[in-house]
Amino acid sequence: MPYRPAMSDRWLRWPVLGLISIITVLLVALNTEAIPVRVERGLSVRQIQGEVVLLRSQRSAPAAVGDRLSAVGDGLRTGSRAAVVLEVDTDVGFLDVSERTELRIRTLEMASDGGRITHLNVSRGQVRTRLRRFTNTGSQFEIQTPAGISGVRGTEFGVSVQENGKTGIATLSGAVETSAAGESVALPAGFQNSIWPGEPPTEPVPLRDDPGLQYRREVFLTNNTRYVTLIGQVDPVNTVFVNGAPQDVDRQGEFRLTRLATSRLRVEVLVITPLGRQQLHEIYLL
Repeated sequence: MPYRPAMSDRWLRWPVLGLISIITVLLVALNTEAIPVRVERGLSVRQIQGEVVLLRSQRSAPAAVGDRLSAVGDGLRTGSRAAVVLEVDTDVGFLDVSERTELRIRTLEMASDGGRITHLNVSRGQVRTRLRRFTNTGSQFEIQTPAGISGVRGTEFGVSVQENGKTGIATLSGAVETSAAGESVALPAGFQNSIWPGEPPTEPVPLRDDPGLQYRREVFLTNNTRYVTLIGQVDPVNTVFVNGAPQDVDRQGEFRLTRLATSRLRVEVLVITPLGRQQLHEIYLL
């Protein structure tokens, strides 16, 4: 008769087989190289309001929630009274992009230690960042404007860029380093400064985040024609639009607008701070 193992023999054999399986799995794991996890880099559109255009290297199209910017040169442009929220990767943070803003990707890379390197270009408009504090030393986040660069390692700050390139920067939390013309100026939480094209950053001053406006009017005659000039005063770091047209704000925060004097002449002045706070002022010039 063929040999049939006793019940006790079979119960003893199962632990031995289990131990062999565990040893085999461990040997395979020890001889297998670790497979690096691919990280999907990019900016994703999470919220959108008004007219927002997605910019690619060869084309442009209306943006929609879920769109991704994932290549150097990709970007977006917001129209009047438009806004968009972008998520940086899946866990780095968010960007609040205001109206009349153009933003593009300059660099989107991974550092050797796994850090994320994100460099953006904002040629005009206003952007506010809400980033977690970075844990990898190789991580970088920079916003370049026509005037200079603002770099952080996780913070909440904002930039506003005028048409002439002048840039206002404000830090709400964390710390920012502003750089231009071969010089760098630290901008700690609760401070703001400016960068003029071709010049180093100004020294920090306490954060105001004030979209207020003071103004006066001057009426004058030229060749028997009556004109009126609006002379406005804002915080110098702010951007200003009058009836949708960008205005140059000087170092003292002053701007001027001259119009042909007509009855009940009215203008709308929109003031935007680097942190994105806005206020619309309706002014009757006559």
